Amino acid sequence: MLIMRLLLLFAVLGIGGSVILWLLTGNPRFKLWAWKAFRIVVVLLLAILAVFAVERVLAPMI
Repeated sequence: MLIMRLLLLFAVLGIGGSVILWLLTGNPRFKLWAWKAFRIVVVLLLAILAVFAVERVLAPMI
């Protein structure tokens, strides 16, 4: 759980930094990188939550 929180913190810092750089420079590359990183983080978060949900469903069967 600690590793997930650290990875989420790094993702938020990276996306936030990219958005700030985009606002300061106007370079669309930073906006595209932030959008790609956001989509990857959301997909990974949903995958991890799905694993937790499956674990809760299957744990009582053991």
